[in-house]
Amino acid sequence: MKKEYDFSKGERGKFHHPDAELMLPVYLEQDTVEALRKLSKKKGVEIGAIVNEWIRKDISIVEAIMSK
Repeated sequence: MKKEYDFSKGERGKFHHPDAELMLPVYLEQDTVEALRKLSKKKGVEIGAIVNEWIRKDISIVEAIMSK
């Protein structure tokens, strides 16, 4: 590593994007992945579609419970 770096030609904020959305990875346990693979193959859809469907259902259940 250099003792000093020259940032005189640097541009502040060049790579900053305040409206950027991050897609965070979700790590599943192996038994869950295997079950999802079998189900997705059976239904002929992507694993992500099944997971999103399940999460949306769970969210609606939680919202219904919380609105009581």
